[in-house]
Amino acid sequence: MSSSTGPARRYGGKTADERWQERRDALLGSAMEIWQEQGWAAVTMRGVCARAKLTDRYFYESFANRDQLLVAVWDQIRDQTLQMLLRVIDARADQPALDQLHAALHALVHHLQAEPTWAQILFGDHSGSAVLEQRRRQTVQQATDIMVDLARPFLRDGVDDQALRTTVLLGIGGFVEIMLAWRSNLVDVDADALVDQLTGISQSLSQSFLRPDNRDPHAGTAQPIAQYSDHIG
Repeated sequence: MSSSTGPARRYGGKTADERWQERRDALLGSAMEIWQEQGWAAVTMRGVCARAKLTDRYFYESFANRDQLLVAVWDQIRDQTLQMLLRVIDARADQPALDQLHAALHALVHHLQAEPTWAQILFGDHSGSAVLEQRRRQTVQQATDIMVDLARPFLRDGVDDQALRTTVLLGIGGFVEIMLAWRSNLVDVDADALVDQLTGISQSLSQSFLRPDNRDPHAGTAQPIAQYSDHIG
């Protein structure tokens, strides 16, 4: 929402942009609550407005339609998730690649267990929504790009880039399916056991790509959040 030139007029101590942002945040928060409780299909314009205690006018002030709202919710949760993972990895920049991965998996699995809204949005059933299916596919590719880039300092010489990308894509796609099964109780293990199993699978998949020492000679100098910010958003 653009502001007009000149001093911003205030109502109740807030500018028009601040009040617009509050209304938009209220709509997003209400959509997340409904999504977590009933699934994406229950997120309707009227239902979201009723929960946010706003009129239709304010909905269309921020979103052209329901699909745009769903995409905004997805993008917000996706970006927060990726930023959380990059912070975890950045804090362990001097550790071996698989140790970094184990820490990232531990943070993600436990966070999804503690935050059912995030789990429902990222790993719920999106069938029937073309925009959410597209977002899910894009996110898998986005996460693959990030993981491939993060792995480069640890790779053997002469690694086949296409084989590496295919393997990472396989791992991330498999992770999504495992999380779906875990949330549905088809995989009956606790969070720590699941993290250990996922790390073991990752180790098997990475053996032909990682150097035996699994260390970056320049470890600790990377800045993952800044370096990979172009992948997020």
